[in-house]
Amino acid sequence: MTTIIDGRKLSKEILEETKKEIQSLSFTPVFCDILVGDNPVSLQYVNMKKRKAEELGINFHEAFFPPDISTEELIKEIQIINKIPNMCGVIVQLPLPENLNQQEILDAVDSKLDVDCLSTKASDNFYNGDLSLGFPTALACIAILDSVNINLKGKKIVVVGFGKLVGKPVDALLRFRNLDVNVIRSKTENKEKILKEADIIISGMGKGKYIKGDMIKDGAVIIDAGSSESNGNVIGDVDSESVDNIAGYLSPVPGGVGPMTVCMLFSNVLKVAKSFTK
Repeated sequence: MTTIIDGRKLSKEILEETKKEIQSLSFTPVFCDILVGDNPVSLQYVNMKKRKAEELGINFHEAFFPPDISTEELIKEIQIINKIPNMCGVIVQLPLPENLNQQEILDAVDSKLDVDCLSTKASDNFYNGDLSLGFPTALACIAILDSVNINLKGKKIVVVGFGKLVGKPVDALLRFRNLDVNVIRSKTENKEKILKEADIIISGMGKGKYIKGDMIKDGAVIIDAGSSESNGNVIGDVDSESVDNIAGYLSPVPGGVGPMTVCMLFSNVLKVAKSFTK
């Protein structure tokens, strides 16, 4: 019987602890999710993070800008936001309009406040072993894996995909623990053999229902961090029906890595806030 790892339940438990720690601070942290344009999906994500911030006792600073703002103008606005008193987290809602230089804008976020870890400096700090802040989705995958409470030493761990938000930082976090990791990329040979031998699979390739029951070993732990769309629904990389009763544990889509990613984002905000009090 496959055990489903409930990311919503796990995130709720962690966020309750986060809320207590925020309440114990001597000031109220501020968080900002910068939105450019009027993309309805992006707006939905920003509003969701606003609600979650306010539930936790964090002030949300609204920063909405028109789609025709220039890169230079937006950078100036971000530099002002960086300096807002008690600001403990600044992120830029992606995707940005195509007329903007995305990396220049992400690099305008103060690396000490970059709770998405997408600026060049924050990203470099992470890969150099400074884990004071990390990529929220990657942190979510590792937190879910840790919740299973299995000894990872000697286990065959496979990361599927090597993207900026999941595969690459997940691989780094595991290697920082001196664990043996095998990464499957598009040109990797013997993908099926590598998957079939894996004790733990963390997938973030974004290829809907790619991983099926006959591709995994009995009892494998599978964490699905993939996201693609099918008939208006968000689906993961794993065919959950197909792996049922074969996988030992499954973190599914939806309800797995997604809620935990938001949780890890606000854990980063708390880390920044606590660094102010040291």
